[in-house]
Amino acid sequence: MNILLFEIALFFYFLSTVGYIASLLIRRVFVAKVSTWILFSAFFVHSIYIVFRWAETGYGPVANTYESLSFVAWSISGVYLAFQLMTKTRVLGAFVSPLAFILAIGASVTLMGDVSMPEAFKGPWALVHIMLSLTGEALFALAFLAGLMYLLQDSLIRKKNVHSFSRILPSLRDLDRINHIAVLWGFFLLTFGIIAGSIWARTVWGNQWQWDPKQISTLAAWLIYALLVHQRIAIGWKGRKAAFLSIIAFVILLFTFVGVNVFFVTLHDFM
Repeated sequence: MNILLFEIALFFYFLSTVGYIASLLIRRVFVAKVSTWILFSAFFVHSIYIVFRWAETGYGPVANTYESLSFVAWSISGVYLAFQLMTKTRVLGAFVSPLAFILAIGASVTLMGDVSMPEAFKGPWALVHIMLSLTGEALFALAFLAGLMYLLQDSLIRKKNVHSFSRILPSLRDLDRINHIAVLWGFFLLTFGIIAGSIWARTVWGNQWQWDPKQISTLAAWLIYALLVHQRIAIGWKGRKAAFLSIIAFVILLFTFVGVNVFFVTLHDFM
């Protein structure tokens, strides 16, 4: 049953990806609307899969790298759909849906097999830490995409090169709003994820901080996001500065999630 649910969700992710890309090529809003409903179907079925998987295994759906990829695919889809309801900006779906599909493909490699729960994951703080952090990263991914689009749209407008591609992009105001809200909520979730992680680390390793490469790179990204949130709220930063900082911070965060385990020895290498 679980395998079938995940395969259905994967198929819907694929259909929504094709639909969103087609909507850009033929410039039809109706196709984008249909693709949004298909993505919602993928998210809904994926949600049922996660609940069933959780009930079957007895632990949260983040016990290994592949389950984490599945959770991020689910999170970023849900985050995008929530923003789409608020802003009616569907063009981001042409980037979010393929990303969710690729993550789900990666998760499908070994997701279906039996997975034993790592000893370090036993306990509530591990689950809280990982799920909050991954959901925060999904929000930061959306902020990253909005930031890239903002810089592109801003560049086209400044060069007075407003051609057909510029017209299909969201307005600078909408992109800045998406970037701001996604960074704000992502920072909130990552902060509490880090706090939960420090409590978990104390129970596993005896103290909250070990100068682990993953801790250091996460802290670097967190500080940049903290600066961005402060400057937006206290000074009123908008536009290119905010977009650029959100891109830099996400690149560091992406390296934390993917690159640290490849290039460094880390205490977090138990997935």
